[in-house]
Amino acid sequence: MPINQHVLMSGTDYFSDDFAINAYMGNSAPVDPTKAAAEHQAIKDALEHSGVTVTQIAPPRGCQDGVYTANWGLCRGNTMVLASLPNKRNAEEPYAAEALRKIGKRLVHVPEGLKFSGQGDALPCGDYLFAGSHYRTDAAVHDFIRKQLGYKVISLQTVPTTDSAGQPVINAVTGWPDSFFYDLDLALAVLSPSLIAWCPEAFTPESQTRIHALGDIDKIPVSYDEATKGFACNLVSTGETVVMSANAPQLRTAIEDHGLKTITPSISELAKGGGYIRCTTLTLD
Repeated sequence: MPINQHVLMSGTDYFSDDFAINAYMGNSAPVDPTKAAAEHQAIKDALEHSGVTVTQIAPPRGCQDGVYTANWGLCRGNTMVLASLPNKRNAEEPYAAEALRKIGKRLVHVPEGLKFSGQGDALPCGDYLFAGSHYRTDAAVHDFIRKQLGYKVISLQTVPTTDSAGQPVINAVTGWPDSFFYDLDLALAVLSPSLIAWCPEAFTPESQTRIHALGDIDKIPVSYDEATKGFACNLVSTGETVVMSANAPQLRTAIEDHGLKTITPSISELAKGGGYIRCTTLTLD
């Protein structure tokens, strides 16, 4: 069954890492705008080469993270559950809503006061939905999504970032709890309706147990090193071709051993914002 056949992308016009709203930001040289734009184009070209229809719109003006359209919502059919983003991304919300309305989606807002990181924290896998919690998405949103979109929700939590005393770290910009895997799409990837890749070490023991218990889903383990340094899980699969990191050779081999093709554009600048290939695309199927 094909997946991710139609996606929404924006652009890198305002992309930067000025506000460190996640654990990846502020730890590298400044963003090179020219290289970032070229990387974004390479992702688009790879997707289109894989048979994906890409709808491209202008990015929201002045929004450093407006290139990461995956965080704008979660779609199933004609219904789009809109995201509720961190403070520095609030300006993206009305822009995204209007863009998605023009595409023809029926828009649904999560209950007021709840956080939801869109597709970054909600990964469909057939009738299942792998849903992250505690950092950019509140667990209370999971039941709301289940009722709105009809998925069987698998509620998960990745490991928190902790300080020297073992206490959870609160992000200084957003005021929210932080994790190196702040969005689920850094720890888990859907390759087909019956196949995922995931980094076991990225998850709490309870969440590991929930994933292991899914007997009808095949699982490719991803090393912690490739997940954190190579953005291995942050990929887009059509069910036949996987557009993925060029810095995750072990996962690439495992994916190809399962009969899927791979395309590996080189990404460096987009990673400085804590995003990668999956983050730049919002599935509209």
